[in-house]
Amino acid sequence: MDIETGLPEPNGKAKRTPRPDQPTTVATGRAPAVLRPWLRAQAVNIARHTAALRPFRTGEFGTAPSAPSDPHLEAANGLISSLRAGLKRLSRGVAQAASDAGRDPTPARLRRLVILKERAHDRVRSTERIWDFYFELFGQRQSQYGPWLLGCDRIALDCYRYSYLGLGTARSIPAPPPFSYMRTGFSPATFRRGIPLRRLGKQLNPFPLVQLPYHRLVNPWTLGAVLHEVSHNLQNDLGLAEAIPRALARRLMDAGCGPMVAATWTRWNREIFADLAGLLLGGPAVVGSLLDVIGRSPAAVLGFNPRGPHPTPYLRALISTELLLRMGFVDEARGYRRAWMRIYPNPSAGGLPRALLSSFAEVNALVVDTVCYRPYPSLGGKSLAAVIRFEAKEQQMIEEAAGRLAAGTDPGVVPERFLIGAARVALDRRLARPSLITENFYKELTRR
Repeated sequence: MDIETGLPEPNGKAKRTPRPDQPTTVATGRAPAVLRPWLRAQAVNIARHTAALRPFRTGEFGTAPSAPSDPHLEAANGLISSLRAGLKRLSRGVAQAASDAGRDPTPARLRRLVILKERAHDRVRSTERIWDFYFELFGQRQSQYGPWLLGCDRIALDCYRYSYLGLGTARSIPAPPPFSYMRTGFSPATFRRGIPLRRLGKQLNPFPLVQLPYHRLVNPWTLGAVLHEVSHNLQNDLGLAEAIPRALARRLMDAGCGPMVAATWTRWNREIFADLAGLLLGGPAVVGSLLDVIGRSPAAVLGFNPRGPHPTPYLRALISTELLLRMGFVDEARGYRRAWMRIYPNPSAGGLPRALLSSFAEVNALVVDTVCYRPYPSLGGKSLAAVIRFEAKEQQMIEEAAGRLAAGTDPGVVPERFLIGAARVALDRRLARPSLITENFYKELTRR
């Protein structure tokens, strides 16, 4: 049997003259000149692939403040190293199979080699996808946009610090903090800690990721999105991921709202929480940032998706104005509400179920009260609004910071999360050119 073609050897004394397109045969038990190097190369390839998917080194992505922190590198390296352990075992198996086949290239040994090689190659590709994800993620910090992303990291960290300081009981401190990265597209997103990600081959995400579109970063007064996405992570880390939907469903059913209405609002719970917590973190200007996102065509704003996780945009704006009223910002709430209803004067034109529209005023108040003003054990018996306090004095800080930001002077000890509102106030009041507001916004965040 020819070990390269799989064809029978010729019989008798007559010998075939090999055609140019056919390999010559060799004595059984010895690998031919072409096969032996190929076998050795398979082991070399897999070993080198495995070695190349090595952990990231401190300083590899620069040493500027915008570079990924050591805890973020360590978390990514922990995931990569766990995958490389299995890959190393497969690599050793391929090396042994290649050695065995090189000594005695029987069909069984060759078949074993290519099967092991395929398994190892599949593992290499899956590990490489994860390695490449972090390589791209961390590599963005070496670009001119690194300081922008660092600024968003600092806003996210400020949100976490403030929320944990306001708790009525001690909770284990999550680490590492959220990590921001840029991606083109219309909508921001977040990937929570500890959930399986498709982009990571269904491996568990080791730290929160905040994905921000380029056009939001260009316009920092739209970065209420950071507060919204961080709030998604806070709902989980503060132990509210199950408590909030349970409380909403029970409150609405007890109020006689009916199964459809209760189920719909409960399905919306995560996005409602993120909107409301983001507003508590950033103040009234966050509503303007929200309207930037959801203020679209009437068809889009009034359309109802019976399976969607977001409230219908028309209702979503009014949920936030309801919280503004409860926070004591009556003029701001009325102003946003009037403007919104002037743009969209006929909510019944978009297919919203009659039961949702007719019950909205009552249910909206119940939902805001349940999410923000009812105590939860995981918050130490405090309400969300008591943990994340925002009152008139905080808004005064934002407005003062807006003037300083526009003038290019030091805004002082204002928390990082308030700079989003300061940029919004500076833009709305035309205190400076948009380009100057943007420049000073990121300059202040990266200076800290």
